[in-house]
Amino acid sequence: MISYKCLFLLLFTLIVSLSGCNKAPYQLKSHFSEKLIPSTPDYSKAENWASLPTKNDPADQVPLKSDLKDMQAEAKVDVFFLHPTIFTKQPQNQYEWNADVSDSKLNESVDNTTILNQASAFNGSGKIYAPRYRQAHYHAFVTADKDDKKKSLDVAYSDVKASFEYYLKNYNQGRPIVIASHSQGTTHATRLIKEFFDNKPLQKQLVAAYLVGITTQPNVFESIKPCKSGDETGCFVSWNTYGRDFYPKWHRFGLNTAVSTNPLTWTLDSTYAPASINRGGVGPKFTMYPNIVDAQNHQGMVWINRPNIKGSKLVKNESWHIADINFFYVNIRENLANRVETYLKDK
Repeated sequence: MISYKCLFLLLFTLIVSLSGCNKAPYQLKSHFSEKLIPSTPDYSKAENWASLPTKNDPADQVPLKSDLKDMQAEAKVDVFFLHPTIFTKQPQNQYEWNADVSDSKLNESVDNTTILNQASAFNGSGKIYAPRYRQAHYHAFVTADKDDKKKSLDVAYSDVKASFEYYLKNYNQGRPIVIASHSQGTTHATRLIKEFFDNKPLQKQLVAAYLVGITTQPNVFESIKPCKSGDETGCFVSWNTYGRDFYPKWHRFGLNTAVSTNPLTWTLDSTYAPASINRGGVGPKFTMYPNIVDAQNHQGMVWINRPNIKGSKLVKNESWHIADINFFYVNIRENLANRVETYLKDK
């Protein structure tokens, strides 16, 4: 997996050298240590949130060359967003397995990549709450040491849980909730939904969950099922984006049976959706690109053809994980509006 910022620039600007952005993420040499864990975040402090409706942050932005607007001020629902792994490089301090939320350089990277390009997709219908958390290093997802992996992810989830509990107590006030996430964020969001929503009283407040960028099985929850249409509520959507005719080496180890929601049609079937119905994705400098890609479900994956961006043929890439949300930005935005309308109408 290539770092978010590096790959994003590679895919969309196509002017940087391939060798410069093809560097693999750093592989940790140490084992997880209980003595080397960053301080627990205090979520009463605004600086420990990448996004809050009450502060000016990148989740408030809308893409250039679009007529979209940030509607958080009048939104009737909340969006709790969990960002993906940005902690991929060699750690620059003693904290190797989990990031320090006071790391200003890493926070800037989080804000200018995933919060800007992903969390903002939801600001047309919801107030965005995105906690900073002691995210696990990329290595936690590839290590063969299951104990190291579990301990690192547990630290990250403990922050997610604490931030959500703070949100419920201090911000929610009984409002409907959308859970949205990508990659590592989806790992934690799935656990959060199991603990707080699945067969729990809070389930009645769940508008929908957007669990993107991680293999998610249809029976992952007891009572929350995959959405079958674009206006269904109380359900979840999930997808992983790859180039057409490509099968990753882990495909037969669970990806082939994963939920795959077509983010253009919002169905689970294999009907082909042409790029003409893609309302727009975000590209370089957070600029809107209409009709950017097509989409078709195939054995647990969303297959796409080459993006409709000048120079994309120069990029030899089959995993479009980095653009799971970016490619379908406006369709996601409009889909959330549909689900919110249905939810509020039924209440």
